Amino acid sequence: MKQFAALIKTLDSTNKTNAKVGALADYFKTADDSDKLWTIAILSHRRPPRPVNTTLLREWATELAQIPLWLFEESYHIVGDLAETIALILPEGEEPSDKSLSDFLEEMLQLKAKEDTEKKAYLHENWRRLNYYERFVFNKLMTGGFRIGLSQKLMTRALSMATGIDKDVLAYRLMGDWTPKKTTFQELILEERPSDYISKPFPFYLAYALEAELAELGPVSEWYAEHKWDGIRSQVIVRSDELFVWSRGEELVTDKYPEFQALVGTVPNGTVLDGEILPFPKGEIGTFNDLQTRIGRKTVSKSLLEKTPVILKAYDLLEWEGNDLRQRPFSERRAILDGLFTKVHAQLDVLQLSETMVFDNWSAVAKERERSRAVRSEGLMLKRKDSPYLVGRKKGDWWKWKVAPLTIDAVLTYAMRGHGRRSNLFTDYTFALWQTTESGEQELVTFAKAYSGLTDAEFREVDKFIKANTLERFGPVRSVTPQLVFEIAFEGIALSKRHKSGVATRFPRILRWRKDKKIEEANSLEDLKQLLPISEMS
Repeated sequence: MKQFAALIKTLDSTNKTNAKVGALADYFKTADDSDKLWTIAILSHRRPPRPVNTTLLREWATELAQIPLWLFEESYHIVGDLAETIALILPEGEEPSDKSLSDFLEEMLQLKAKEDTEKKAYLHENWRRLNYYERFVFNKLMTGGFRIGLSQKLMTRALSMATGIDKDVLAYRLMGDWTPKKTTFQELILEERPSDYISKPFPFYLAYALEAELAELGPVSEWYAEHKWDGIRSQVIVRSDELFVWSRGEELVTDKYPEFQALVGTVPNGTVLDGEILPFPKGEIGTFNDLQTRIGRKTVSKSLLEKTPVILKAYDLLEWEGNDLRQRPFSERRAILDGLFTKVHAQLDVLQLSETMVFDNWSAVAKERERSRAVRSEGLMLKRKDSPYLVGRKKGDWWKWKVAPLTIDAVLTYAMRGHGRRSNLFTDYTFALWQTTESGEQELVTFAKAYSGLTDAEFREVDKFIKANTLERFGPVRSVTPQLVFEIAFEGIALSKRHKSGVATRFPRILRWRKDKKIEEANSLEDLKQLLPISEMS
């Protein structure tokens, strides 16, 4: 545990990605194999089930610390993290523990079935023997909320540095329902399998946001335009009669989209498609809100497949019949892709083409962009016809030209403390809009949360207002006197049964503080619903 706790302390003390990856790579070179396997499991969201509920953790921690529960709760609201709060209030450790990470995790697996008296004794014994940071890590494992600012992608990169194994091969090996109880580090990571290499994707080519005037791009005849679809960027691979679906985050998500299995046997082996996974309920493109019902599910039920099917909106062909096409001009790659689609589209409902459009002038391109929300896109992609498929984000050949965000003026109604350097300020806000009740009165209905968009000085000013105008406290949340109006920007909007307002907004953020407006001038929920696409309103 000491080595793992030291690793977490190092990761927690820097915001530099390379430093985090380097520290984790060093750990993978020196740690015990069983500890390395559990570390991989934790960082790939395969944590053991929580053995003790948080209410009991609070009670037993305050008992050992000999402080009243109200003082613990006040401390927790300031710190903002349960595991850290417990680690801070407990007395210094007595006799150091020499147990490994895997020892602790295997004990936690057995702890879940034990009586509360045994659980309490176990916690007290280990809290007494661990130093502050070891207790913090122990508590994180106990609560199941282990987040250390390191994605599975970066973990895979570090593992690649430590072992010399290609990171894409490692990503493939880490997919599936493995657990440390079912395998070993040797079997999972080090043993080679011929199938590892048939799954390998290409690095994604990414576009920059267009900031220049359209005319500065040169003749419009040198460019294709296509809609920028609001889904999950992916590469879909068919090789050796097997299917592999990769997200742009370099995660293998084949199991999440079983619809694409239809490509095997229809699309030739040695095919790599670049495109967007989109929700397609009722035979038309849905919203990202629809797609979220599929994201993060461990298993996709039959009812969910029927309610929210998906399609691949393909816009590029990177490999064809086993040949790498990336250095061929985009116009040639698209011609081959168009030919493929012509041959197979009658057999494949899950494959659609993202239309490439040509225009006589840039004004016509701008006019097409105005149609974006009507066709459920975020704007346009502009791609030079002779462009190769490059690696990473490059300027010059591919540009994204998104539509302006939707905006609404809303009233601040609730606030919660921020995190990190803002943990002493109220910076996480809930906003509301007006709604007319059946009796004809006006009431505020919450519709979105946002925590970005203000300057540090503005955050401090709002924080001062919140502390002076708190109406009620609900744990870490405060309701405040409705008085401040903010302009909220968001990328998309959809009907939602999960929200009190009946509407979900995508990527809400504060655009500006409307000090010039009174709350009576804020928008209504009906104003918000007028921004819904026509298909959503019907």
